[in-house]
Amino acid sequence: MSGRSVVAMGGGHGLYTTLQALRTVATDVTAIVTVADDGGSSGRLRHELGILPPGDLRMALSALCADSEWGTTWRDVLQTRFATDGPLDGHALGNLLIAGMWAHTGDVVEGLRWVGQLLRAEGTVLPLAAQPLEISAVVDGPDGPRMARGQVAVAKARGRLTGLRLEPAQPTVPPATLDALRSCDAIVLGPGSWFTSVLVHFLVQPVAQALVEAGPRTIVTLNIAHEDTETADDDRVDDVRALRALEPRFRPAAVVVDAQHDDAELRAEVADWGAHLLVADMRAPGSVDRHDVGGLATQLRTALDALTGSGDTPGMAG
Repeated sequence: MSGRSVVAMGGGHGLYTTLQALRTVATDVTAIVTVADDGGSSGRLRHELGILPPGDLRMALSALCADSEWGTTWRDVLQTRFATDGPLDGHALGNLLIAGMWAHTGDVVEGLRWVGQLLRAEGTVLPLAAQPLEISAVVDGPDGPRMARGQVAVAKARGRLTGLRLEPAQPTVPPATLDALRSCDAIVLGPGSWFTSVLVHFLVQPVAQALVEAGPRTIVTLNIAHEDTETADDDRVDDVRALRALEPRFRPAAVVVDAQHDDAELRAEVADWGAHLLVADMRAPGSVDRHDVGGLATQLRTALDALTGSGDTPGMAG
């Protein structure tokens, strides 16, 4: 494995799997995590303390923990969730630890660095923005268009999503986040909840501009599931079209898709986008919506080798 730095962007279980895969094919991994979650433990801490929702950040840190007894033990501790009859019910211990470290350091990036040191994390975790974000969208349903506000509401909305917006519209982006995007060898965008964990990056202007500039070294990974609520009745070609419509200037080098979604319409759309399509069976055994870590790693290795000039996949280098 050659020395290369890769940034992974997204949130939740999709980003967790990507990070696990990238650890086997890159020497320097950075996660940039969306901060729009307003549900569960993260949402409660966000509203009570006015902090970034820590849950997806915790998941990313856990994915990067050292592969040792120390690292995996602390990972499991961070993932421990309380079940009580009191106010701690449902809180993940790691969310509370991150919130405490932010209060102690007074700095989001520095607080995450300290938690990463506790895990002996083999990589870095950074937030998309320095303030909590609220995502909203117009939902075109059977009763006509309506507005859904908040990540949970958008993710559970039934109908076609359009008109994505963020509040604040121009959030502050940590300098470390932009530096990572500009200096890395490659970027992996997705998988994840398509609108609230992937497209949301293009609503933050400095990050969108960095992604446009980094298009020739960016890999888009499409989702496995057929029935995400956000994208119900859509297929992967619709996801690509939604991304292209939101930011027409963005053109990635490669698109990775599971074989179950390979069809002529997707191939034509990706070709028109000017990207190389990588198709493989990558669904985790027994799952309907998760990538197999090893299968995803194989496809990312192929794409990264081509991007960095160490492979012979056609249509991607340069």
